[in-house]
Amino acid sequence: MAGWQELYWDNQIVSQLTADADRQEQTKHAFVLQKGDEVLNCELDANLTWQPFSFHYQVKVNQQLISQGERNTKDIEQQSPVVAPKPEKRFSLIGLVSLGMKMLKSAKLIKVVLASASLAAYSWLFSFQFAMALIACLVVHEYGHVKAMKYFGMKTKGIYLVPFLGGLALTDEKINTRWQDVVISIMGPMFGFVLSLILLVVYWVTGEMFFAGLAAFNAFLNLFNLLPILPLDGGHILKSISFSMNSLTGMILCTAAAIGGVFLSYTLGLSLLGFLLIMGTLEIIMEWRYRHHSHLLPLDRYGQIVAGLWYVALVAGLVAIIWYFAQSGDALLQLPLQLLGT
Repeated sequence: MAGWQELYWDNQIVSQLTADADRQEQTKHAFVLQKGDEVLNCELDANLTWQPFSFHYQVKVNQQLISQGERNTKDIEQQSPVVAPKPEKRFSLIGLVSLGMKMLKSAKLIKVVLASASLAAYSWLFSFQFAMALIACLVVHEYGHVKAMKYFGMKTKGIYLVPFLGGLALTDEKINTRWQDVVISIMGPMFGFVLSLILLVVYWVTGEMFFAGLAAFNAFLNLFNLLPILPLDGGHILKSISFSMNSLTGMILCTAAAIGGVFLSYTLGLSLLGFLLIMGTLEIIMEWRYRHHSHLLPLDRYGQIVAGLWYVALVAGLVAIIWYFAQSGDALLQLPLQLLGT
């Protein structure tokens, strides 16, 4: 039931209400089903409110009430389709990796291989100790995504470490609401923020500069992931908020963020970010193309405000950690803040 309401019985349309400006929340469908000499006069009384979402219904057959009920946002978040929908043909980095995982017989084996390759790559770039610490930070970040997926009842396929790209938390299940997209996206950096706070406390207790450097670097890593650029976590948060306002607003804001990302990647010489931006641009195009067919329940005004404030507060917290360590005067601890300055 969307801008206009259509009811189907055995794949045949039996009732339709045309959308217009005067359409109220309360609607009624009346239709007749006939099989042989048996005639069923059916009525569906529906009350549909979009913000906040609620749906109340009563079904009557020959004036007798046979069913009634209601659904809200929580019901939509937890629902699983009775008939599995056909997968949408969308090109994305996560989808490409997921397809590759399905082609392999042992997911556990590929996890070990990718983790080993990541450890070797980061050890080659930095040091073995730093590579171990970096992988620990990535795992904590991705575990935040996994916990959010499980909270919404989604079956996860675990965490995959990809050399030079970071990590991926995969699931075959589709989200049903924009709020799910926000929570799943933001919980990765949120777990990273908590890890930096723990490392900060450990540094206060031990005085070891290793923990200070790890806390600052981890905060910068998660702050970078919150850039409002697809396919980064911040880009998904921006997409969910802006497309919940309307499709045009979503397209304008996401495109503007992508242009800013191109400028950033060119200025800092981040070729990997440029590669990710290509994937993000394709995602924006597909989001716009299928905007009239999206099954995702949008954020209401309250959800948009909460998501925006949560995002800003998390960014401020990560910047505060980076700023705190930069005041120590240590050149290495000042590096994240200097990068933010550029």
